[in-house]
Formats: sequence, structure tokens, C-alpha cells
Amino acid sequence: MDNWLATLITATPTEGYDLAIKLSRMTIKKTQTDAEARERMRPEYAEDAGALIAVSAVVATHFATVAAANGYWRS
Repeated sequence: MDNWLATLITATPTEGYDLAIKLSRMTIKKTQTDAEARERMRPEYAEDAGALIAVSAVVATHFATVAAANGYWRS
């Protein structure tokens, strides 16, 4: 698990977006290491539109990073 991110390079923008989601999920997992706590909190934010919008902003930030690393998929 220590080397779970071997590269930011992806073949397609879709793979890049999936990687951005993975980065976002791993941020939460590494910040809140207690899996039971994460599960307990999930219902609270699953119904919270503001929290879901915030998540999309985090994913967008990660996607921008991945896109830049990929030279915007080598135009």
C-alpha cells in the first residue's frame, strides 16, 4: 500500500478522471484511518448537497493535476 501511486500518467482523459477520484478517496482514507469511522460518517454526507459539491471540487482539482501531468493528453 505504500507505493499505491506509481504514476500520474494515464492513456486517456477517462482514465485520468478515474485516477482523480482514486486520489480523492485515498486522501480521505489516509486522513481518517479508522474505516469504521468513515462508514459511520458516510450517511451524513451522502445526503448533503453541499458536501457532494465539495467532493466534486476536490476531484476537479486532482483531475487538473493529472491532466497537467499528462500534457493534457498530448494535444
